[in-house]
Amino acid sequence: MEHTWLSLLPFIIVISMSIWLKNILPGLVVGLLAGAFIVQTNLLAGAYQTVSYIVTTLSNGNNIKIIGFLYLFGGLVGMMNISGGIKGFSEWIGAKIKTERGLLGLIWLTLPFTFMMPMFRIMMIGPVVKSLIKKINVPKARVGLMMDISTESVIVLLPVATAFVGFMVSLVEGSIRKLQLDISSYHVFLQSILFDFFAIVMLLIGILLTFWNPSKKKSSRSRVHELLDAEGNEFHRAGIQKELSLVKAQPWHLIFPVFLLLGLSLFLLWKDGSDKGAKTVFEAFSMADATFVMLLAVFITLVLSFVFYIIRRQPLHEILYHFYDGGNQMMEAISLLVLIWSLTLSAEDLGFSKFISSTLGSFLPAFLTPVTIFVLGSLIGYFIGSSWGTWGLFMPLGMSLAVSTGASIPLTVGAVFASGAFGALTSPLGDTTITTASILDMPLVEYARFKLKISVIGAAIAIGLYLVSALFFI
Repeated sequence: MEHTWLSLLPFIIVISMSIWLKNILPGLVVGLLAGAFIVQTNLLAGAYQTVSYIVTTLSNGNNIKIIGFLYLFGGLVGMMNISGGIKGFSEWIGAKIKTERGLLGLIWLTLPFTFMMPMFRIMMIGPVVKSLIKKINVPKARVGLMMDISTESVIVLLPVATAFVGFMVSLVEGSIRKLQLDISSYHVFLQSILFDFFAIVMLLIGILLTFWNPSKKKSSRSRVHELLDAEGNEFHRAGIQKELSLVKAQPWHLIFPVFLLLGLSLFLLWKDGSDKGAKTVFEAFSMADATFVMLLAVFITLVLSFVFYIIRRQPLHEILYHFYDGGNQMMEAISLLVLIWSLTLSAEDLGFSKFISSTLGSFLPAFLTPVTIFVLGSLIGYFIGSSWGTWGLFMPLGMSLAVSTGASIPLTVGAVFASGAFGALTSPLGDTTITTASILDMPLVEYARFKLKISVIGAAIAIGLYLVSALFFI
């Protein structure tokens, strides 16, 4: 079966169904089944092979570490949600905001307290920002754009203490393992951050627009309410908002776990790397077992935060309920990750890497590899609206092309992550776009078009940077 076009079939199925259904999970299931039934054409043997891929994925030690980290991290966020930390901070600072620039500055100021997950950040600051918009009369789309840029473009650039890190490192590690490369996955991930040009450019654009408004037109007073139904999550989000409105504001309930998690992550990365013989901090981060360290850091933070909340007289039943509720909200991401890993196993059995090397890898110039991956990934990411889904689909392709063409692996990995960031920021199907439009009472499609105009500028600049950088990092 090696060197055959059939190795592309599972990915074609996933992409086609994702665009059609506006949801990546069904496509992953069908793609996995298709790959397994090509490997084993017998009906029963094909079903056995499908389950075998899933079991193999779940029996991998590194995979279980990532799954554990995501669930515990979700549980920690759930506990912070109900504790009222960011609500207290936002209400305190919100009373001091009088101007448009002050409001946009507030959005950036809350970043150190809400950077862990995009949905967590949007849900926490959204209601406060909405109330200030009414008072100051600021264009909603402009404020929403700043919320989304400061969320999507920043979180993907952070190397520790976010839900994204574990997922991103695991995808890099999976491709490295399949290609049998002798390099550190976390080291590649750290280097790739420097080449996530779209996120970096949009971050700079966001900062520029905070202090400079090219349009002086006042916002429309239209109060159009979109009835959104994003995979059944809108009802749940409304429930969260109603619940949080009853929570007592207590800033330390957020500050304590956030800085504890950040400090532990950095310290344990350094210690683990140092124990393995590293001489410098960066070398220690590269040599450390990042997946285990992140799991350990979030576990210790979770235990100490639990004790902290009990001491602060938070009801035990509420803490436990919201821990499980937060963890269960990560199950979609965990399912996505397991299916992507399993799909990759089936594609490799069909000779995906060797097929890519013998076809695209034989004629695509090395300097065009990163920009090609960025453009293709951005197009698919826009249609499926999922950064994680885009990364999962294009990381195996990007890494295989980088190895076969001789392109820079960190540069190509950065292009993969940049393409997912483009899709998540611009797509009308993205969770942040839907949530921001819903909270700020904006028409979804109009808001997505507004963001797309500015994001295309960022993407064009990123394309130029990939072309130039490829000449120096081959």
